[in-house]
Amino acid sequence: MAEIATGNADESLDIVQDTMLNMVRSYSGKPEEEWKPLFYCVLQNRIRDWYRRSNQNRKWYDFFLGRRDDSNEAGEDPMESIADQSGKGPEDSALLKDTTNALDRALRTLPLRQQQVFLLRAWGEQSVADTARAMGCSQGSVKTHYSRAVHTLRRMLEGYWP
Repeated sequence: MAEIATGNADESLDIVQDTMLNMVRSYSGKPEEEWKPLFYCVLQNRIRDWYRRSNQNRKWYDFFLGRRDDSNEAGEDPMESIADQSGKGPEDSALLKDTTNALDRALRTLPLRQQQVFLLRAWGEQSVADTARAMGCSQGSVKTHYSRAVHTLRRMLEGYWP
């Protein structure tokens, strides 16, 4: 969830680590059934903080240099060159990779609130109430954002899934 929001694996790991440390520090005394919604609430706050900081940093960077440097592309992952032992052929692997990339691109185009609601509900398997609590909004807003996200994703990915 953090990686999709930030687009950067290292930044997302920092966000999750910070979230986990905050959970231990502040909420270890809470009942265990409250941990999951609290974790997602803290995670969403950390993601919003990251957006604020990165926007502020980008403004300063643009101000001083007059441009933005996007040359921090990661190199090829050596794990990608290891043969797949799952028995799938290259066509299956290529199709899966293409489909996964399309889903990732589609998720990144969603507005932040829709993206967060979709990830909490669909991948985090959170209830509407827990999602609303984590995001600090009403259950009606969660339902609206989720519906819009699903419709947008279906439209964008109709060539990949029936």
